[in-house]
Amino acid sequence: MPQIPPKRAVTLDGMKQSVLTRYRTMAYVTGVLLILLTLGVIAKYVLDISGAAGFTTAAGIAHGWLFVVYVVLAFDLGTKAKWPIGKLVWVLLAGTIPTAVFFVERKVSREVAPLVATPEPVGA
Repeated sequence: MPQIPPKRAVTLDGMKQSVLTRYRTMAYVTGVLLILLTLGVIAKYVLDISGAAGFTTAAGIAHGWLFVVYVVLAFDLGTKAKWPIGKLVWVLLAGTIPTAVFFVERKVSREVAPLVATPEPVGA
């Protein structure tokens, strides 16, 4: 009779590194694009720099679409980490406040890193 390996219980320790890596990557991308968008809006409306309108449009479109990806990945991380709804909403909204996403990402990474499963060595 072949031996069936025991099933591993699904716990927070079973979270894959890729979940955290995807979140971190999109947090940085979203944060940088939001800063660029903010600078573009200042250049367009406050400094009245010619050419800022096209830059602001491009940065706004890029940030808008990639923010949706950020929200999906942050929600995925939050549900797998079993965050309370208030924390999840704060992490989701961090992508709308210039520079906030960098601080929130750092805090989230420190909290979630211990929960990531370490790969088990493959037996020969």
